[in-house]
Amino acid sequence: MPRSKLNIEKFLEETALFIDRTVEKYIPRKFDESSLIFTLSPPRYKPDLEALNKAVAEPIWEFLDRGGKRWRPTLFLLVCEALGCDPQRFIDFAIIPEVLHNGTLIADDIEDASESRRGRLCTYKLFGVDIAVNVSDALFFLPMLVLLNNRDKFSLEKTRKIYEVYIQEMINLSFGQAIDIAWHKGLASADYVSDKEYLQMCVYKTGTLARMAAKMASILAGADESITEKMGRFAESIGIAFQIQDDILDLVGEEFARGKGGLGMDITEGKRSFIVIHTLQEATPEDKKRLTTILNMHTKDKRLKDKAIRIIRKYGSIEYAKNFALKIVQDSWIEVDKILHPSGAKEKLRALTNYLIMREI
Repeated sequence: MPRSKLNIEKFLEETALFIDRTVEKYIPRKFDESSLIFTLSPPRYKPDLEALNKAVAEPIWEFLDRGGKRWRPTLFLLVCEALGCDPQRFIDFAIIPEVLHNGTLIADDIEDASESRRGRLCTYKLFGVDIAVNVSDALFFLPMLVLLNNRDKFSLEKTRKIYEVYIQEMINLSFGQAIDIAWHKGLASADYVSDKEYLQMCVYKTGTLARMAAKMASILAGADESITEKMGRFAESIGIAFQIQDDILDLVGEEFARGKGGLGMDITEGKRSFIVIHTLQEATPEDKKRLTTILNMHTKDKRLKDKAIRIIRKYGSIEYAKNFALKIVQDSWIEVDKILHPSGAKEKLRALTNYLIMREI
């Protein structure tokens, strides 16, 4: 294992510890009358704290405590530092994309009827669909308490820009999810999806929270609009590459797939990933029909999933996807390299990028 990978893994672990502590400031493990949310928005009467703890705090922290790389807040902090600001000033803001991300995962598991996430039963399986839906919704809005709590520390202009980024990216997120759902449910002609249509879905869905992290960090660091957009595009490319690597690991990553219920869960969902799209474009009519049939069956049969993976491998689609993911990140780094002055934060940002697209879990 390269030393740079070992270093970035340690850095992610260290960052995760204080990110989780910061999340607790806004979403406590146990609500009481002194919780920050009640200071920021005082209840008119009396909230049922037991109900909030059982139906909000407990399911949220049961999920957050499963872990996760916390790379989006790490990206946020590194962008701040690389642009010349003390990242400690903005740690509260770093939790925004991470909390939102976990909200999307809980929702995804319901929409995909998944069984497990990060090695445990999905939240809706443990607490019920009603609580999981509500918790997911709450996680889309709770992180904005950060802005409310810090509204006196920044100009109205910066506050407005942060709100605009949040609104735009949350709309994008819902669009990306809608397209992805429509494809694997057969509501749209998924068998004829082009590379560009897939990449736009990724820009909407997986690129959104990375882009949000980088743009918010840039705004808070005082960057102009041009730099903010370029940093956002760079982060977006990381998000897309991260998704492609996820799709690769779903097919070939034994350790990665173990926490999601086994290899080929995307095949069970009928997912039209970048890898699958390439195969469908390159395959013979016979192989295309076989693969499409298996995807449309939403099968859990290991034999059939293995058959689908063999067809995908036959056309070099996994290698094609790996190379594509690497290229889009390398291309976007060229612009960032021009913007950022040499620094330790810049080197860590590059190391983080390389780790995310080359990881095995």
